[in-house]
Amino acid sequence: MASHSGSGPMRVLVTGGSGLIGKAIEQEAMKDGEKREGEQWIFLSSKDANLVDPEQTRAVFEKHRPTHVIHLAAKVGGLYLHMRENLHFLRDNLRINDNVLQTAHEMGVTKVVSCLSSCIFPDKTPYPIDETMIHNGPPHESNYGYSHAKRMIDVLNRAYFGQYGHVYTAVIPTNVYGPHDNFNEDKGHVLTAIRWDNTTLNVWGSGKPLRQFIFSMDIDRLMVWALREYDEVNPIILSVGEEDEVSIQEAVEMIAEALEFKGQIHYDTSMSDGQMKKTANNAKLRRLPDLPDLPDLPFTPLREGIKLTCDWLVKNYDRART
Repeated sequence: MASHSGSGPMRVLVTGGSGLIGKAIEQEAMKDGEKREGEQWIFLSSKDANLVDPEQTRAVFEKHRPTHVIHLAAKVGGLYLHMRENLHFLRDNLRINDNVLQTAHEMGVTKVVSCLSSCIFPDKTPYPIDETMIHNGPPHESNYGYSHAKRMIDVLNRAYFGQYGHVYTAVIPTNVYGPHDNFNEDKGHVLTAIRWDNTTLNVWGSGKPLRQFIFSMDIDRLMVWALREYDEVNPIILSVGEEDEVSIQEAVEMIAEALEFKGQIHYDTSMSDGQMKKTANNAKLRRLPDLPDLPDLPFTPLREGIKLTCDWLVKNYDRART
């Protein structure tokens, strides 16, 4: 797989640049020794353009004239918001993805790396899941709108390559957590939608579902690597190993430990658990030969990453998304 070797400058536009992964990439790309000569990075937020609107999408691309795009922008939410608004998640994300990829095509963007989600995989499937299994059956009914819209990025990538030869690809992270996440019951991810007071830490569901959690500051390095080095159209899973899968209950206990919480942990079993398991295989990532900066893929241990995230939240609570 070849890396970017053009003689001109590399102008990278990051959609969804103010979110969890976008902020992590910004820190990585701007870090001393990581930013390469000739690279320019532009991080967009929803304040810069509403990507559901094709005219606003076109305008922001014309303003910045990117050669490369990392596409993170999406309408996102927590499990229960997805269950209530599957239609909205389907329609808005279909529009966002089509607008970004079609505008990239029209403006001659060299490469697009989009971010998918492990929720796109079939609900009923053998485990572990890998990159070849995306379209092998319907996703879990709780978030089928978002999942189908994300799946269509893979379909679009293949079609743009087949018709125009574009190298548009996608990465599939498992459950991402870290600083700058959305710490809101409706919009937060698995770990960040938890609420606590002086006596009780409240968790929706039984705590039994299993998940692979990846720290945002690990995914950022892999996203930047994918932009520079990964030139397959076929997507690639970015995840910790199968052996690192834990129950939500285990992760919640690590959160309580990090917060020095001594009260009661309450699991509200009247609320849905969502998908009980979606174990992903990261073998493709581990066998790639061109990871010179990540020879051992040293993922941050979950307990350490949770502690860093909790410390960030306590320090930045007034400006965190809650």
